[in-house]
Amino acid sequence: MSSTGLERLLLIEKVLILKSLSIFRDTPENILAELAPLMHEIEYEKGILIFGEGHIGDCMYIIHQGSVRIHKGQITLAVLKEKEVFGELSLLDAETRSASATTAENSILFRIDQEPFYELIESRPEVARGFIKMLCKRLRAQNEKAVAEK
Repeated sequence: MSSTGLERLLLIEKVLILKSLSIFRDTPENILAELAPLMHEIEYEKGILIFGEGHIGDCMYIIHQGSVRIHKGQITLAVLKEKEVFGELSLLDAETRSASATTAENSILFRIDQEPFYELIESRPEVARGFIKMLCKRLRAQNEKAVAEK
């Protein structure tokens, strides 16, 4: 297979991965094809700290294989699995991370960096709309959880 054929196949695979995520479910494939090249594949062994609480964030991650534990110190907040995202707020602002992320097993992640993402949403507001919808959904869920706990 030629290198262009291989790259095209990888692009298609990345588009399918993006389309399977709730964030990008409503984003047309042609726009996802512009986002897919921004995805950088990284392999991690089990127990590797991806980022720590308080670190400045400038990227988000998509779990392709494996799982990642989101935690504050020793307290586990969530264990995320394939086709889940984390660190997505750092695509919108470069604030400090609110929790740490450590691989719970050998994992393959895709990283999307903030700067190229900003450049994409300038020309493709649909990507930003999908992000905003996902963040609103999470905020509503947090509000309902807070009300239920009172």
